[in-house]
Parts: sequence; structure tokens; C-alpha cells
Amino acid sequence: MTYRHLFAGAFIYACTWISACAVDEPAARDASGACDEGHDAAKAVTSPSPLVPRRADPWVLRQGGFYYFIATVPEYDRIELRRSTTVAGLADADAEVIWRKHATGPMSAHIWAPELHYIDGAWIVYFAAGEKEDPWKIRMYALRNASANPLEGEWQEAGRIATPVDSFSLDATSFTHKGKRYLVWAQYETENDLGSQLLMAEQVSATEIREPVITLTTPTYDWEIQGHKVNEGPAVLKKNGRVFISYSASATDANYAMGLLWADTDADLMDPANWNKAPEPVFHTNPELKRFGPGHNSFTLAEDGETDLLVYHARDYRDIDGNPLSDGNRATRVRELHWDENGMPDFRQAAPD
Repeated sequence: MTYRHLFAGAFIYACTWISACAVDEPAARDASGACDEGHDAAKAVTSPSPLVPRRADPWVLRQGGFYYFIATVPEYDRIELRRSTTVAGLADADAEVIWRKHATGPMSAHIWAPELHYIDGAWIVYFAAGEKEDPWKIRMYALRNASANPLEGEWQEAGRIATPVDSFSLDATSFTHKGKRYLVWAQYETENDLGSQLLMAEQVSATEIREPVITLTTPTYDWEIQGHKVNEGPAVLKKNGRVFISYSASATDANYAMGLLWADTDADLMDPANWNKAPEPVFHTNPELKRFGPGHNSFTLAEDGETDLLVYHARDYRDIDGNPLSDGNRATRVRELHWDENGMPDFRQAAPD
């Protein structure tokens, strides 16, 4: 594919009106308190569309007056980090390489889906990687940096995140709730060939989990098994008395789509029975808007500290030559996340970014 397939190489700015209340939290935002309906709604939020071309699996963290952006690069060989005081500023911010793949062995192929978190006084990057000798031996790893600024200091390899079953695993994300920290990730179920499931466990530390491990969701709906049986890319958002987890499903072509899980904030999150799953995708391909295969998202807040934003990747064309993982034209995009009268997220499937 050539650059003519990209989003025209230019920024298209779209204004959206603020209509939500929220507060920020480093690992996952908790906005279950009362919303001030009297706040000034006559404010606008703008960001480029796409925000960053050729960057998949985007993760944006709002922390300490900055937005940090990290994502999968199309060469699958390194981890980059950039920051800005605004969301739109991430488009032109310098991308600093903080780590490169090994020449051989673990962490030497398929460097995928990095996420930046601030845990116990240090910056943590979760990412997935294979081996040059066995590229599909994908496992989860972490980097750690104790500097105040994650673009400075030394990034150290913090080791592999071990799980009870040694199988294809990726897309680790971390969040806190009521004094406990949880890890959510995707892992292939080997015993019954059920595909990649979303699993969750409590964390002992940033890089260690404790049993039990629970299954949040298995790909069973038709829209979750197109091309491959996939549930992956979890992202957590806490609001309106619920803990929401978005996720992505199916192959990484135009079939890629986003689903939604949720549980009440007062429920035992480690009881699978307390989790609900939407039977239909909440965000999926829209040919009219040239938005194909949207997914692997993260959530953040706009500069006003109130407006929820959805950060995700998508292509602007349907047809792909060969393996979609070899097509590097997934671009990072941003849109406002709305809320319906029942306190559920409304992704506005038919609306432009």
C-alpha cells in the first residue's frame, strides 16, 4: 500500500460540544460521583483526524499536566513515546524511542500494543512480544522507569508477566478499584480452542498477579469470530456507578469491532457473574465515513478535565493485500464519547470523529 491510502495526509478538525462530567485517575478514571449539570457546556474540543497516521493500538495517558501517547509502530520493532500538553499536540510531538527489540530470543519480534501506566511511583510500559525464532510465541512483558519524566532516565526491562497457563497472551492493562489493583489481558484458550479470551486477576505488584484468574469474556458472537476468534485490547473506564471494559474482536481487517463489558462499582469484580456483556458491537466499520476496522482503544479526558474521549485506530479503506497485520496503515483517531440517559456510553457509530 502507498501513502495515497492514508487519510489524505492532512488534518481535519472537528469541534464537539462538552456534555459529560468526569475526574481523572492515572490508571483508570473514576467518575461515579454526582455530575454537575450546571457546568458550562459552551466549550469546544478540537483534535486532528487522524491524530497520528500509521500507529495502531493507541494508548493515551493524561498525567501531571501532560498527555502521553504510545502505540504499535508498523515495523513491530520498537517502542516510542511522545507527550504534549494537549491532545492535538500529540500529532506533531517528537516520538522518542525508549526501547528496541532484542536481536534473538524473547522480545525479538512482534513488538505489539504498548501501554503506559504510572504505578507505585514508577512508569510502567506493558507490551507484547514474540521471538525471532518463533514470532508467534507472543507473551507479555514490562518496562520500568523511576524518573519523574518518562522521556528521561533509564527504561529497565522488568521481566515477563507470568500467567498460570503458558500460551499466546497480550494486551495487558491495569486499573485500580476500591483499593485493589487489577490486570486485564487477552490470552489464547488452548484446551478447547476457544480463541483469545479476556482474563482478569488481582495484582501483587505492577508485574505480578495472584490467582484466581477469571474469564471475563470468550468470543462467541458472530461478530467476534470473523477471521479469527478474538477478544483482545481491553480498556477500562469507570463512570456512572459502573466499571466499563471495552474490547476488540475478530480479525484486524474491516471485521475488527469493539464490544463492551460492565459491572456495578459495588459488585465483586472477581465474580464473573457480576459482569455483563453487550450482545452487539458498540463500534464497528462505517463505510460512509471511511472508517474500517475500528478498535483497540483507550480512554482519556479532554483538556477541560470533563469531556471523555475515545482514542482508537482504524483504516480508511476496506481492501487489504495479504495479511492485515502486514498492512501498516491503521491510524490513531480521537472522538468524543457520549453518554445516554441510562448512564451507558454512546459511541455515536454514525457520527464522524
